Amino acid sequence: MTARRLFLVLGALLLALGTLRPALAANATVVTSERVRAELMAHAPQGVEPGQPVWVGLSLTHQPEWHTYWKNSGDSGLPTSMEWTLPPGVMAGDIAWPVPRKIPIGTLANYGYEDRVLLAVPLIVTPDFRPSVIRPELEVKLRASWLVCRKECIPEDGEFTLRLPTHLSTAINGAEFEAALASQPQALPAGSTVTVDGQMLKVTAAGLPARLQGRELEFFPEVPEVIETAGSWRQAWQGATWTAEVPLSPMRSQSPQQLPFVVALKDAHDRVGWRADAAVAGNWPPAAAPAAIPTALADALARNAAQGGAGAPPAAPPALSLWAALLGALLGGLILNLMPCVFPVLALKVAGFAHHANDAPARRAGGLAYAAGVVLSFIVLGALVLALRATGEQLGWGFQLQSPAVVAALAALFTVIGLNFAGVFEFGSLLPSRLATLRAQRPTVDSFLTGVLAVAVASPCTAPFMGASIGLAIGLPAPVALAIFAAVGVGMALPYLAACWVPAVARALPRPGPWMDIFRRLMTFPMFATVAWLVWVLGQQSGIDGAGALLALLVALAALVWALTLRGRARLIVGSAMALGAVALLVSLGPAVTRLADPVATAASGERWQAWAPGKVDQLLAAGQPVFVDFTAAWCVTCQYNKKTTLSSDTVLADFDRRNVALLRADWTRRDPAITAALAALGRSGVPVYVLHAPGRAPQVMTEVLGAGELRAALDAL
Repeated sequence: MTARRLFLVLGALLLALGTLRPALAANATVVTSERVRAELMAHAPQGVEPGQPVWVGLSLTHQPEWHTYWKNSGDSGLPTSMEWTLPPGVMAGDIAWPVPRKIPIGTLANYGYEDRVLLAVPLIVTPDFRPSVIRPELEVKLRASWLVCRKECIPEDGEFTLRLPTHLSTAINGAEFEAALASQPQALPAGSTVTVDGQMLKVTAAGLPARLQGRELEFFPEVPEVIETAGSWRQAWQGATWTAEVPLSPMRSQSPQQLPFVVALKDAHDRVGWRADAAVAGNWPPAAAPAAIPTALADALARNAAQGGAGAPPAAPPALSLWAALLGALLGGLILNLMPCVFPVLALKVAGFAHHANDAPARRAGGLAYAAGVVLSFIVLGALVLALRATGEQLGWGFQLQSPAVVAALAALFTVIGLNFAGVFEFGSLLPSRLATLRAQRPTVDSFLTGVLAVAVASPCTAPFMGASIGLAIGLPAPVALAIFAAVGVGMALPYLAACWVPAVARALPRPGPWMDIFRRLMTFPMFATVAWLVWVLGQQSGIDGAGALLALLVALAALVWALTLRGRARLIVGSAMALGAVALLVSLGPAVTRLADPVATAASGERWQAWAPGKVDQLLAAGQPVFVDFTAAWCVTCQYNKKTTLSSDTVLADFDRRNVALLRADWTRRDPAITAALAALGRSGVPVYVLHAPGRAPQVMTEVLGAGELRAALDAL
């Protein structure tokens, strides 16, 4: 069995999957999250020519109860921002903001949009615009950021690219742009006034349509932090003039001399508005003073600044903490060998160990090479996480299995290994004889690459002792952090390394014989069980269509491997047909494998477990209810074991009910920066993590292999 050849196959598979990315990225006009679907649209009915109308816009479709914000967001929030990248000769105008809605939030109010809104922007095409003769088009690039809120708020952003043909009409979205432009507030004639009178703002709006007289209107100032948005205020009609007295905000921070404002009909089915820009008469009262910083806090901030400030590099931990972290990492690496996700890879090494039972030099060289592969892989993974985090990426330990492409590649690799163990083929019959000779000359390379494979599969399994150490390592200086990652690798490699160097272990092993072939075929089933697990993991990420597509591709891969075992013309004809069929399936089904499906709620209404969301723990604690959070992932075997045992125990669930504990589940199967940030706040960088929150107490983090006794004792202490 040669691990090097397995990695040649894996590299080819990853390269093939990588060719799918352009197809997925071709549609760069849509960005979708659990809360908002954002799409870049365009409307150029006469083509892209100087003097002709050209509009682009960001369409935001909100999930129920979620909203984004107007140019003045009200008491909280941020308006949507857009940064355009356009060719020379083309300029972007201002956002044509539609009439907003007032969105009450307790005793406060926000101004924004629910359901669907199109934020349209005019493009000004000048005679200096020179499109390419070969490809006459206008390339529009947009980087947009928006804050989407319900009771909690989540910042989101997206990058969009759109190409408009210059000489052809682009009018497929004409109805949306016409509706968006119609929803803009209409300009009022001169005559509106704004007067400051004590703590009140007196507003008059003249020139409104006669059909509005006597009806209630809403008032939206375009300057933020001026009025009490949710306060009680009076409005009345004096003939054809609308008047209002609006209280100033006690936290007012601005005193504008010119106040543009919008008035809108207070009717959910008739969102029309009118805009005026009036000079402010009267004298503004003193604005609210900035909040004072307590003396003790100011002194603490000064001391922190003297010690290096916010930009200082992470400080090294005390020596005792560092040794404890290193010991915990070493023990965690040892325990990783007992995790089910590592067992299939260890089976490869056991077979090789038995093969070299009577060859001490080869056995020891293989052990050292395997240990080197494990330790170096942990260091590389750790360095990658640290480097990406330094650039702002929210990644945690085990991030590789959050990628459907990596999961699919590992499933293909273990399928090939399983077929090899079952005796369907031998690698020597598939690869050129030169590679087989190279393997015979460099057997330690196989051991090294097997160590790399072991880390790729094992790292998502956070063993006991290892979670806290890796969580600590993420925030430490790079040399110290990498030492902790190396300690995990040393711990994982120690058992096999000791077996290779301790003669008593070698003597205890049975001599090579027919049992080795039986053992090899027996290991077929753990390999295929690993494939089944990986397909299930991918199903959590890409949905049932993605899992079905992967199964079809694995069948095609197995057929191709079988065809390559044939001889003569049969191998050429059948192998070519199978290869073409596999490529066709890869092109047609590959996008379904790597595309993330829309997330499915982890719990339906009325079920015991509810989906975790940012701010939800604080909300429940504020109501006086204890909270238990299960940070989990489909690819985490330890998580699934705990879920099926301790967290499904009738006695544990009865204790939860008796103490009215809210149960939240944070699913980290796919990448989720909010969950990554929550784990980092707990000093962790991987799953499983179990946390019990109680009002007025610090969060209690449980052990990774969760026992019913430990959990019930923590509940008894509430």
